Amino acid sequence: MLTLNNVEVIYNKVILVLRGVSLEVDQGSIVALLGANGAGKSTTLKAISGLLSTELGEVTRGQISFNEERIDKKYPEEIANLGIRQVIEGRRLYPHLTTEDNLRMGAYLNKSRSDIKRRLSQIYDYFPRLADLSHKVSGYLSGGEQQTLVIGRSLMARPKILMLDEPSLGLAPLVVKEIFSMIDRINQEEKNGILLVEQNAQAALGISSYAYVIENGRVVLDGPADKVSENEDVKEFYLGLTGVGNKKSYRDVKHYKRRKRWLG
Repeated sequence: MLTLNNVEVIYNKVILVLRGVSLEVDQGSIVALLGANGAGKSTTLKAISGLLSTELGEVTRGQISFNEERIDKKYPEEIANLGIRQVIEGRRLYPHLTTEDNLRMGAYLNKSRSDIKRRLSQIYDYFPRLADLSHKVSGYLSGGEQQTLVIGRSLMARPKILMLDEPSLGLAPLVVKEIFSMIDRINQEEKNGILLVEQNAQAALGISSYAYVIENGRVVLDGPADKVSENEDVKEFYLGLTGVGNKKSYRDVKHYKRRKRWLG
């Protein structure tokens, strides 16, 4: 189990970004972390994966543990070796390498050629389009193809916890549907824990068992995903629905100024 307990993160020793965040990701579960831009979602992932130091950030209070072992003081490579992998927002590839070479980079710690070959076959089963593009230079792939590639690259390491940062960003609705369907399948077959950071609340809640909503560095709501999706504020501010389940008009949104109920 991945656990964050009252975690506080500060950048540049001045800017307080996370303000006592607590959450859990059980093995075999999909957990959604929802919130607007700047809410602290990506910072939460970086705190878990040990990448805060690259941006002059640090965990200054609380602790992060994985299977009862504290990890917030470990280096990123040590955390990765424990089986925690992050798919960073922005589809970051080695653009001059082929699709298959990118995938193989995800298995750089694996010294068994036969095991890497078997794992490649599994990834191609999840994402058949990548098999068709195995010899194509990855920089020329479409956005959806690149997104499946970065997910596949992380899966090459057989992660125990997979963290996905905005996998739907900039993608067409049909592609988003396909990717989220595959995330669900991967979770069911691999039994890994998945922490899914998303602004597309409807897609994320549709495949998650549990969800957290973060605003201004604080978790303001959490619960089973189906219950969270019924929350009136989630409906209104994240699903774009009115109290009767209809989509809000632009005029409704433009002139709507009340504070969210969870903020008092």
